Amino acid sequence: MSYKQTVIRNVDKINKALPEESVLKEIGLWITQGRTVALPTETVYGLGASAVCTEAVRAIFEAKNRPPDNPLIAHIAERAQLDTLGVTWTKNMEQLMDAFWPGPLTLIFPLTEETPLSPLVTAGLSTVAVRIPEHEVAREVLKYAGVPVAAPSANRSGSPSPTTAEHVYNDLHGKIDAVIDGGPCGYGVESTVVDCTAEICWILRPGGVTKEQIEQVLGPGTVRYSQSAPAEEAPAAPGMKYRHYSPATSLYLMKGPEEIWQRKLQDLQQDGKKVAVLAVEENKTAWTQADAFLSLGSRRAPEETAAKLYAVLRELDTMEVDAAFCEVFSKEGIGTALMNRLEKAASSEQ
Repeated sequence: MSYKQTVIRNVDKINKALPEESVLKEIGLWITQGRTVALPTETVYGLGASAVCTEAVRAIFEAKNRPPDNPLIAHIAERAQLDTLGVTWTKNMEQLMDAFWPGPLTLIFPLTEETPLSPLVTAGLSTVAVRIPEHEVAREVLKYAGVPVAAPSANRSGSPSPTTAEHVYNDLHGKIDAVIDGGPCGYGVESTVVDCTAEICWILRPGGVTKEQIEQVLGPGTVRYSQSAPAEEAPAAPGMKYRHYSPATSLYLMKGPEEIWQRKLQDLQQDGKKVAVLAVEENKTAWTQADAFLSLGSRRAPEETAAKLYAVLRELDTMEVDAAFCEVFSKEGIGTALMNRLEKAASSEQ
């Protein structure tokens, strides 16, 4: 693909009396014209392009080197835009939109034949994933673009998702048109993807909205976790089929007794290897013999761990270590999303 001179636009906050507003109008127009723009959301930075322009959507896949059977999420500024997408929805979906939009929840919508969306967005499926982001900058850009915006994470496919503009620039400089720097993302993990097109609601990808929160709206026993997509099928949502979120450094999850991992650490060091440990602050003293320690925040604040995870995985790759051991977390609340990302990031040999 041709080299692009990627520009960075800094936006600290929305204030209609300041130049930031004109910047967002300009970037919205760029998307309308078919350009690719990375923008901040409350989850991670997304790589946005017009979802109704096939050439623009193709540019997303090319910039990310993303598999063509991995569908994208269409982002809209307000619920009224659903009427323009050619989609239908159920009562359960209506309740979840009322409770969690705007926010880190993506819903799967059945498509009608009248949809204007590019088939590349849906990977040929009869459904499309849609959400309204909570981040004010993202919503303003979407408003000015005036079209649904396809926006997967703004990183190279397979690598840790970006939570700062610097992460985006390091991955995609020269491959996209612009990056809006809106500061670090709040949640740090992607949106929850839910399929409520049938009686039972399926979580296709855990994320910023938890199963427990969804059941508070729909009732206990109404929500289940789905498994990864089979190798021969297109996944119904991003994050179901391919290995994701992976640092270049070999990453091993410390499942089982700590003593076993202490011995593995010693064995690797005796072979001349350097090992980093990723763990919560409370366990730092247990790993003083490690060659590096990367804090995942406090065990008392799992939301902090989620917000830091991708940045820590990226920091790991800047260190001169041969392997990394990472603490595991309870699969409750946001811990489900954390373990989903870590299990996909981990090396296959444990």
